[in-house]
Amino acid sequence: RASAAADVYKRQVSKVADCHRIVADTVAAFGAIDILINNAGMFPRVKFLEMKETDYDFVMDINVKGTFFCSQAAAREMVKSGTRGAILNLASQSVRGQTPLATHYTTSKLGIVGITRATAHELAEHGIRVNAVAPGLTDTAQPRYGNTEDELMLMGSNEPLGRMTSPEEIAYTAVFLCSEKSAMTPGQVFHVNGGSCLLYTSP
Repeated sequence: RASAAADVYKRQVSKVADCHRIVADTVAAFGAIDILINNAGMFPRVKFLEMKETDYDFVMDINVKGTFFCSQAAAREMVKSGTRGAILNLASQSVRGQTPLATHYTTSKLGIVGITRATAHELAEHGIRVNAVAPGLTDTAQPRYGNTEDELMLMGSNEPLGRMTSPEEIAYTAVFLCSEKSAMTPGQVFHVNGGSCLLYTSP
């Protein structure tokens, strides 16, 4: 196991114990943890006036609580081992508050921006860099929930660059932020969205 290139574990990031297990399993398999990417996220579409407590808690527990406690568990291990690592969080263009049926999701992603900035400041003394990526309309399964392919193509054509962002284009930014090439950019939110961030002031 120690020589494996990758390993997979099924855990629930909404449970703090599982956040710790993710880190412990990683250290057991590879000897250390130097990068954490908080990519787990849920976005069930619900109208604000129809939203239930369970709808809200479901999104906040995974998106915000999971990000917070996975980051804490990983950072504790990095500090313990003296690792100058990187934590990358996934925000969203929903932070501008214009995504339909997304009040709970928007709230969660703004929370992730807050976690990113606060932890970047607090963990800097340990050499741990924390940043976030805020994808725009991306060609994945997520925007296909509630949209047809024709609607997605139209939405993409309305972006400043005229198309949806590809998953690979998000990954390129993630690789940069997890590498030493981003050593002097902690606490930043990188908008990868085909230019739509030019239309508003980001938080």
